[in-house]
Amino acid sequence: MTRPQAEPWVPADDRGVAYGDGLFETVLVRDGEPLLWPQHMARLGRGCRRLGIPMPAAAELDGLPALAGSGLRVLKLILTRGSGGRGYLPPSVAKPRLLWQAFDFAPRPQCWQLGVRVRHCRLQLSIQPLLAGLKHLNRLENVLARSEWDDPDVAEGVLCDTQGHLVEATCMNLFWQRRGCLETPRLDGSGVAGTLRAALMERLDINEVAMGPEALVEAEAVWLGNSVQGLWPVVRLDDADGSRQLNWTLGSVHRTLQGKAHELLGYPATFAR
Repeated sequence: MTRPQAEPWVPADDRGVAYGDGLFETVLVRDGEPLLWPQHMARLGRGCRRLGIPMPAAAELDGLPALAGSGLRVLKLILTRGSGGRGYLPPSVAKPRLLWQAFDFAPRPQCWQLGVRVRHCRLQLSIQPLLAGLKHLNRLENVLARSEWDDPDVAEGVLCDTQGHLVEATCMNLFWQRRGCLETPRLDGSGVAGTLRAALMERLDINEVAMGPEALVEAEAVWLGNSVQGLWPVVRLDDADGSRQLNWTLGSVHRTLQGKAHELLGYPATFAR
């Protein structure tokens, strides 16, 4: 294992740079204490096993959040397979490279309080079960999807896969309540299995379903969330071409799930009416 680097200089032959051959985690840290650390480490471990990259020692990883500094910070960990191999063929013995960076973070309380406007994306996510759920370094689909709009009033874009099933937003997981039941897309073909999503599913009855956008038409409430931003209620969803929109009025249903999520992150769990 290459020593973790805070101010990384990465050689051009690093496989993460050359091929996206690696994984990353983005961790919310409050005064040196990481939030949802067990879920982040579990996902990193799954990714390492699936890609065949040695997992860094726990002692090596567990000391990094304390280096992030005081206040509310985001710690980004990047683990690549390292250098070596020939072309796409990886080296027989990997020497992973672990990089980290910490930066200040200010959440967006107006998104918590007022909800957000989102849109469907034209891009459809490819289906690859071997990579599904992982937070790997190949994120070009998300980059292309996010480049579809520059309207500051649109907070996120909702993505389907090539079979028309809802998957996620460009950098957040998707949840909705339909017929009184909480649901989230099944992520066995594509998408990132978020750590906030995992923590909520450990505590609540949330069904994983394979459904298209019709699920949102039937939904009583919709949310987007991740382990850094918390949970955003969705109040408006536009088609990719802007020809149609769905609207939801903020209510107690939105606040209940939001409160459960925010308790896990130390964010406000209730809001004044």
